[in-house]
Amino acid sequence: MVSYKELGLVNTREMFKKAMEGKYAVPAYNFNNMEQLQAIVNACGKSGSPVILQVSSGARKYADSTLLRYLGQGAVAMAREAGYQIPIALHLDHGDTFELCKSCIDSGFSSVMIDGSHHSYEKNVELTSKVVEYAHKYDVTVEGELGVLAGIEDDVSAAEHVYTQPEQVEDFVKKTGVDSLAISIGTSHGAFKFKPEQCTKNDKGVLVPPPLRFDILEEIEKRIPGFAIVLHGASSVIPEYVDLINANGGKLDAAVGIPAEQLRRAAASAVCKINVDSDGRLVFTAKIRETFAKNPGEFDPRKYLGPAREELVKMIMDKNANVLGSAGRY
Repeated sequence: MVSYKELGLVNTREMFKKAMEGKYAVPAYNFNNMEQLQAIVNACGKSGSPVILQVSSGARKYADSTLLRYLGQGAVAMAREAGYQIPIALHLDHGDTFELCKSCIDSGFSSVMIDGSHHSYEKNVELTSKVVEYAHKYDVTVEGELGVLAGIEDDVSAAEHVYTQPEQVEDFVKKTGVDSLAISIGTSHGAFKFKPEQCTKNDKGVLVPPPLRFDILEEIEKRIPGFAIVLHGASSVIPEYVDLINANGGKLDAAVGIPAEQLRRAAASAVCKINVDSDGRLVFTAKIRETFAKNPGEFDPRKYLGPAREELVKMIMDKNANVLGSAGRY
């Protein structure tokens, strides 16, 4: 058993409290390799933003679980060495079993998500309560989920949205004891969040997705005032990187994300954690494709991963400052 406190990490409790008071959202960035982790820590350090380092179950399979623990510890050391005093949490994204959550808690994660949304409501309550009971013994915070997001990302997939029912949230929070709640108000996993027929076109011919259901969010806020709300599937699928991928041999037709202005509106409400995964993947892929297109004989990983890492720093700093509002908080 390794306590997250030994690794210099923090849980999300104080992060979320400060975010709700300041009307911003803490960024939760997924990572799969060292370069992504370096970019996240450096960008959040430079912008003075708290950060949640997210590991999906797919990423955990990709990387050795022990290595991930040391990467979390290394992230704190990297930040402190550079003089950054930002709080850093290590979070399991979309854990689907008690065993997986327990394993992460035991290995030093400071926060876990148990996603029981694919179960019946009763089973979701039962599973979430079990994880909360174990996690709280070690002061690890827990995120639950009500509602289902459409789309595909790693091992998580669903064909259709199931919007969160506001009338369930009070009962769920009371029965489970969760510290935060992921809800479904129209965000979606992956880069292809919406079918073209679901979108309209603006005067420039660009696809515009349907607006988020802020009415549901507002009703939830009324029912559980002051409670931490989370948005998954909230990448903007930034057009410039989609275009860069397509210009260099990629094929990302009809890739549409959540408009930045809607995410900023959400971040100024009870939404105090916003997940970003697809945007990071797109940035990384775009710069690697560009490097190979310009230098087809390149084979040194540092020469294509390095530019990708630096571009990811730029994207994250912009996201923190102009979308989430988390820059300059520490």
